[in-house]
Formats: sequence, structure tokens, C-alpha cells
Amino acid sequence: MNANILIVDDEEPVRRLLSRELSRKGYHTDTAADGRSALEKLKGISYDILLLDIVMPGMDGISILKKLKGDPYSPAVIILTGQATVDTAVQAMKNGACDYLTKPYKLEELNIIIERASEQRKLKIENLLLQQELFRRETPDELIGISAKHKALLGMIERIAPTDSTVLITGESGTGKELVASYLWRKSRRKDRPFVALNCASFSENLIESELFGHEKGAFTSAHKIKHGLVEGAGQGTLFLDEIGELPLSLQAKLLRFLDSGEFRRVGGNKPMRADVRLLAATNKDLEEAIRQGQFRDDLYYRLNVIKIHVPPLRERKEDIKPLSGYFLGKYTVKVPREIKGISQGALDALSAYDWPGNIRELENVIERAVILCDSDEITGKDLAITQRQDTALPAGLEGVEKEHILKVLEESGGNRTRASRMLGIDRKTLYLKLRKYGLAG
Repeated sequence: MNANILIVDDEEPVRRLLSRELSRKGYHTDTAADGRSALEKLKGISYDILLLDIVMPGMDGISILKKLKGDPYSPAVIILTGQATVDTAVQAMKNGACDYLTKPYKLEELNIIIERASEQRKLKIENLLLQQELFRRETPDELIGISAKHKALLGMIERIAPTDSTVLITGESGTGKELVASYLWRKSRRKDRPFVALNCASFSENLIESELFGHEKGAFTSAHKIKHGLVEGAGQGTLFLDEIGELPLSLQAKLLRFLDSGEFRRVGGNKPMRADVRLLAATNKDLEEAIRQGQFRDDLYYRLNVIKIHVPPLRERKEDIKPLSGYFLGKYTVKVPREIKGISQGALDALSAYDWPGNIRELENVIERAVILCDSDEITGKDLAITQRQDTALPAGLEGVEKEHILKVLEESGGNRTRASRMLGIDRKTLYLKLRKYGLAG
């Protein structure tokens, strides 16, 4: 299996030798002379394998590993070093390296390790996508709530679900936009056909087009067979594009052509193909502002925005906190399992007093944690991992509340952004954007 490989080594002869020899084996290779330039390349290109030297001036190999740790789509890392010690080997493996070779090494041995690491990474990504699908299937069939805004949302969904119209679902992260999309599908004429979801923020620009439209054999180095994209896989069903605001500009034009004509081409293919799918899209971004900044096409926005559904944040429908909490309590007492009879009135009051910057996803995480840590048969206020209440002195405005909450969670997670994003109930991409917004992304 051919792979896309980034070679990171401060010694130019080593980079040149590896690039030449691995290219002869059929791999596509790229090089970086230091850690900083390697990270820049990793931001823009999807690599399968990272061949990484440990001892380099500036940012060393262990620091790069720590930067990549927790990113499920990061390349498989093979450490190559001439200064091996037991300590560095242990550090490298603890921080996510999949293998370790000491210079000098035989190229055939390296080739075997690369093939093994490529296959492991492929299986890992397939497993991640399977987990996402299983998670989607675990979500409840019904949207839960009793508030007037929730009832209005349900009424809107019931009216538009039977149509084939494109729908744009907007709302903050964690409000349940994918559940709304799933509910639209279940109530539609296409409910007996597949529901296929793709998070546009989870893939690099190079990879997302292949995921969406597929690729032909030989379209690029590692394309050893035809891949059917999600557009084909949906098979007269429903395609849900989450975080549509993160779709690269180059792909926005191709998606627009598909929406207008139903036609698409696989990557590396010339033959136009057709697919009949209903498109649902979701975003937590202000797409009109993104248009003004040149980050989103206005013609695609108008094509997506045939019907808009806005999912209100949890702080605007606090009557829904109690039934949602009850649902999550039932879910996790079975899953853990624990015998917990209910939630105390004091705990419910505390839940209602909180502003929920992470919305329903954060509420679910709080209840899950409370079920695990509760030492009695009832969840009380002390079991709730919420740090701000409306009756305490808050910074001016909701942004101040959100910033302070994020800082608190980062502190509790020991600075681990992956763990912090789980605690907040948002994905890593959204957390990074919020950190950058508040000047905390260093």
C-alpha cells in the first residue's frame, strides 16, 4: 500500500536519501527541515506517515508528537534517530509514536514498518468513521423538550421533512443540529434509504473531496482502487454535511455544481456521474459574515439556504433542561450501570442556573460524569461539574462567561485540548476556533 509520507529531519542528506529511496518504492514523499515547517505542512496536507527525527534545533520530535497527540486524523509517526536512549523511546511511544528505528537502519526494514503503519492508520480511520456512525444511531429517535421554542422547532421540522428541499440548520455547537437532521430524515419520504453524515471539519482539503465524491484508481499515489464517495453511498437517501462553513472554497464550487445538476466527478475521473440525494447542511458559523470575508461562496449559501432551521441554545429554553437531564440519567444509569433513582431539586436548580456554553452536549457530559461519580442513589449539586452559576458575579456579556468557562475547563483538563473539548461538549475544531477568538490559541 502506497502512502503519502512527510520526512522531518534537520540533516539534508538524510532527507534527500530517504525521499529518493522511498519514491522508488512508489511512495509520495515530502520533506521538512525542522519542526515548525513540519507543523505548517501538516496543517494543509493530509499525510499517512510521518518519519520524524527526535533531536532537532528549535522544536524537537517529542514536541511535535505532543502537538499531534489527541488528533484522531494525525499521521502515523515512525521515529528515526541516531541518538536513541531508553528514555527517548519511552517518551516517543507514550506520546503516540507507532514505531521506533535507530540509525543506521536498513531501508527494507523501514519499508516493512511503513507498510504496517499505513495499514494500521487506515484501519484506525475506518474505525473512527464507524464509531461516528454508531454514535449517530444511538441518538434518540425523538427530540426531547417541552419549551415553546422546542415545540416551534418540532413544528417546523414536521412541515418540511416530507419535501426534498435542501435545508440549512444553524445553531451553536452542541445544540443538536445532527439530531435535527436525523429527525428530518426519519420523517421524510427517503427514510428507507441511507442517512450519510460527513463532518467537513474532520478532514483535510485533499481528503474531503475524495470522501465526498470518491476517487478513481490511480488518482493519486495511495489510490490503489476505486473509492465510492458518500454522494454515491447515500443511494437516493439523505446526505448531511455538518460544519459546512469549514468546507474548502475549491470544493464549494463543486458542491454547488452537484446541487444544481445532480452531477459530479470522482477525483481523477472525467466521466460525469449522477446521484439523487437530499442535502441537509449545518453550521455554527455566521455564513453571511464568512461571505463578506471571502471564506464562503454567496451562490452556494443561497442554494443551501432554501429552508433554514435555527436550533436555539439551551440557555434560551431552560424548561428543557429537566426532561433532557432525565433522559441522559436513564441512558447512563443503564450504560454504566448504576442504580440512581433521580436528580435532587437542588441539583436541578443548579442545572437551570447555569448558562450552558456547550449546550445539550455539555449537559449530557455533566450528567454522564455525575452518574459515574455519584456515591448515593440520587444526584445532588456536589456531583455536578459546572463552574459558573447565574447567581454569581459574572463577567459582562455571554462571551465573558464562555471565555472564563473554557479557561476553567482547560485548567481542569491539565491543558489537554482533546479532553477539554469532550468536557465542554464541543469538537476540537470548535474549541480551537474559540481559543483563537479569545486570544488563547498560543
